Amino acid sequence: MKEFLNGFFKIEERGSTITKELLGGLTIFLAMVYILPVNADILSSTGMSFAAVFAATAIAAAVASLMMGLFANYPIGLASGMGVNAFFTYTVVFGLGFSWQEALAAVLVSGILFLIISLTGLRKKVINAIPKNLKIAVGAGIGFFIAFIGLKGAGVVVGSSATYVTLGELNNPTVLLALFGIILVFVLHAIGGKIGRFAVIISIVATGFLGVILGWIFPSLAAAMPTLSGANLGGIGDVKGTFGQAFLALPSLLSNPLSYAVIFSLLFVDFFDTAGTLVAVGHDAGLITKEGELIGGDKALISDATGTIVGAIIGTSNVTSYIESTTGIKQGARTGLSAATVGVLFLLSLFLFNLFAFVGSIPVTLTSGTTIFVSPATSMALVYVGALMASQLKEIDWTDGVASAVTFLVIIMMVLAYSISEGIFFGFIIYVILMVASKRAKEVDPIMYVLSFLFLVYYIIKFLLFL
Repeated sequence: MKEFLNGFFKIEERGSTITKELLGGLTIFLAMVYILPVNADILSSTGMSFAAVFAATAIAAAVASLMMGLFANYPIGLASGMGVNAFFTYTVVFGLGFSWQEALAAVLVSGILFLIISLTGLRKKVINAIPKNLKIAVGAGIGFFIAFIGLKGAGVVVGSSATYVTLGELNNPTVLLALFGIILVFVLHAIGGKIGRFAVIISIVATGFLGVILGWIFPSLAAAMPTLSGANLGGIGDVKGTFGQAFLALPSLLSNPLSYAVIFSLLFVDFFDTAGTLVAVGHDAGLITKEGELIGGDKALISDATGTIVGAIIGTSNVTSYIESTTGIKQGARTGLSAATVGVLFLLSLFLFNLFAFVGSIPVTLTSGTTIFVSPATSMALVYVGALMASQLKEIDWTDGVASAVTFLVIIMMVLAYSISEGIFFGFIIYVILMVASKRAKEVDPIMYVLSFLFLVYYIIKFLLFL
């Protein structure tokens, strides 16, 4: 077996050992397992079963990670992506009015397109067409967006008729517990080391169980605290209710003109998130050539696209490569054996569903009489991941007037329009306008002109033809 694993995964050739790969895989899994309760909590607000999304997330992550390991031989774990799940819920379903079934159908189509791009020469053309500053701006903007959602989900910021948003009621015990989780995750991150690598999962467990204990000690707080009773979350067998719904919703999805903009947005976010992660992780793992090309990069993208397709069919949002995979690489992982280990562990996590019973949302009635739903055990993950994504802003060329203006507009539109797609569309259109106005039109790739024109048509259809 040892000789087979060494030969199949090229373990010794890449300077690793079986032990390092297995430990690396375990490390990666522990660093990203938080996505199971977090993704289930976000998507279930659309009407989907929490348990079904949990199961779909675990299965899609397992399939994608196993394929990444066995087919691409990359030390990268995959699962439903943060940011894309927020887009799925808050923009596609809540903002544009699509059903969750139609949203899954959009994910399915975007995954198929991603697969086609990965199998053809379109990958390089598309990546090269979009300027670096715009790619970074979109990634950072998504960070601000999901951090805002996290603060909203924690009850730290709430709606206001006078100022649109305002500080929440920090004297509420449920909100205070959520705020504790946010502070804890950043404290652990600041400490760094091994604790910092697992800041999210440690904070989720600590916050959830602290709430459970407080509910036991102070019965008057029981209704405001998380509980270990997962009866209201359903069972993983609920996945049969989401399985295949993407296919059934395709006709109604494609009959809506706005669906094409949604599909592009899902494709864009997934594609560039994956490409950026692969480059970063590939660099750390020594899987990039002198020319800057990923060794076997096409196979890695195919694995990612396949994961998205499988996830859409089962019942979850776009699957993407996780930057948390760098934690395993720091442990010495260099081959697909670590990714395969991640896949197996995600399958095993299906048997641990009941342990995540404390992550559900809790209804909180404000003094104004408005009822909000607070997720104390998971909201900090969105704030934390959002902060990490926003750190990309350091790579923006702030001396470039076009880049700085577009970056600002992308971020502010994502947050204030409460939509990732609006930020992307505005960014593309304004970028082209500013480049032409500053007499730099020749620097703009023709593909950017085409995309910007299509986005302009989208707004014409949305606001002029369907008033």
